[in-house]
Amino acid sequence: MIEFPEDLDLRRLIRFSPDDGSIWLSESRMLLLHAASLGGLREEMMNSVGKEFTRRMFTRMGFASGTRDAELARKIRGNLTIEEAFATGPQMHMLEGGVQVIPVLGHMDVDKGEFHGEFIWRNSWEADAHVNSFGPQQDAVCWSLIGYASGYTSAFMGRFILFKETKCIGCSDDECRIVGKPVEEWPDAQDFTPYFEPESIVSQLLELSSQVDMLRSSLKTYRSLEDMVGESPSFRQAYRLVEKAAETNVTVLLSGETGVGKERFARAIHHRSRRADKAFVTINCAALPHDLIEAELFGVERGAFTGATSSRAGKFERADGGTLFLDELGELPLASQAKLLRALQEGEIERLGDERPRKVDVRIVAATNVDLPEAVKAGRFRADLYYRLSVYPILIPPLRDRRSDIPSMVSMMVDKFCALHEKRVAGVTDQAMQALVAYSWPGNVRELGNMIERGVILAAQGDWIESRDLFPNFVLPDMGRVAVDKAGALENPEQERKSNLCDQILQSQMSLEDIEDMVLREAVVRCKGNLSGAARMLGITRPQLSYRLKRSRIDSAEDPVQM
Repeated sequence: MIEFPEDLDLRRLIRFSPDDGSIWLSESRMLLLHAASLGGLREEMMNSVGKEFTRRMFTRMGFASGTRDAELARKIRGNLTIEEAFATGPQMHMLEGGVQVIPVLGHMDVDKGEFHGEFIWRNSWEADAHVNSFGPQQDAVCWSLIGYASGYTSAFMGRFILFKETKCIGCSDDECRIVGKPVEEWPDAQDFTPYFEPESIVSQLLELSSQVDMLRSSLKTYRSLEDMVGESPSFRQAYRLVEKAAETNVTVLLSGETGVGKERFARAIHHRSRRADKAFVTINCAALPHDLIEAELFGVERGAFTGATSSRAGKFERADGGTLFLDELGELPLASQAKLLRALQEGEIERLGDERPRKVDVRIVAATNVDLPEAVKAGRFRADLYYRLSVYPILIPPLRDRRSDIPSMVSMMVDKFCALHEKRVAGVTDQAMQALVAYSWPGNVRELGNMIERGVILAAQGDWIESRDLFPNFVLPDMGRVAVDKAGALENPEQERKSNLCDQILQSQMSLEDIEDMVLREAVVRCKGNLSGAARMLGITRPQLSYRLKRSRIDSAEDPVQM
């Protein structure tokens, strides 16, 4: 027999955040909907697409909800008995307003895969809504509730457990009664399992818009090649400039903060250009010692300097016919800037130790997070080189200016790092996603990628990435939520704090006089002996405090604090 434990731990997971218009169940965002509106949707679907399709959609919706709650059950009651942990589902079903659940009998053995449960349902929103719209029925109508029970139990047991309604108020029975057991133990399972599968009408609807889908696919395919995702206005503007530049050989200057993805934009230009089948060569101007930059850019002839035992081609020659990406250009020394300018103007380079010029056909894409106009004014960057490079500037927006792209970027990154680390996670919780969107992102896309990779590593296999997986080193800001008490009313946070404080005081078994003495002494200590400040802290006058201190024999002779 399955018995329900106290549900205080579950009620504390429900939070209302009126300031930002959100409701939370642990880290999953919830909605408070009118049952009548869901009933209206149900009626409209029945009249437009038919009973079978409507039943399938509501069953699958409930199945998905039950699966999510099963994941929550493992987290919050993983230290309880298997029966107590399983009871989380029926209790959550009641807290979420679906139905009252009364256990009748139950047997479960997760290791052996054995399950048999029977429950009574009362106050089913779904039965009431269906009867109000269509009157009594021949078949059971609690479709989403059955989907929830099946989804929750299946996820909990690790195998498909099929629940059926043996009695339903929608069929004029006095109560709803459900029975669940492994799908293979139902002789008529084939009559019910199709309701848990996708409906073919979805494919039919998609076929009607195939031309639109093809267009969208063609617009986004190239972005996936460069591992880039974005639909925000600022991103689209930058990418439109990339598309135009890719069709030409113009020199491009990419600017933006560290971590915004300048190299990915550079690769996008190369991959969409006529040079895509040639080399894409990169050099980080800030990562090399100044005396080696010219050798890296232009190459070295044998004997040019001590240690040059053989001739070696530089980046320009290796990129011949393709694209050369000069990253962190603002860090290039002035002497090297002059030689780079000549190479750009003449289209030829000279290796160190060689006087023979070599023609090169190279497309230049440069990137910097330095304010080059300011660097020119300060004398750190050559004005003529700046004007030669800034023929076609593209400003890449920081991540904080394209927050609407974060959900799609997170989805792509989760898939990427799951494949990289051979791990499977369900995704990012609603609360974690909200925290990601609200974060300031000083490290931009690079920081987001690092954070998602850490989240994938820290999350349990098959589980969701939570806020603490992404932000382990600091506390997320308080969302100003209010919880639900046992009577179903919203708790007063101040009253809850007072109640907790009273619990601690009463459990200490201190006398009232000892408690007053302790509070008086602490107030004086915290105010460093300033009685006026201590009185204000306690909400009384200074004479009242002095009287209480004398009555309690707390004075300068007894206490080291100066009065």
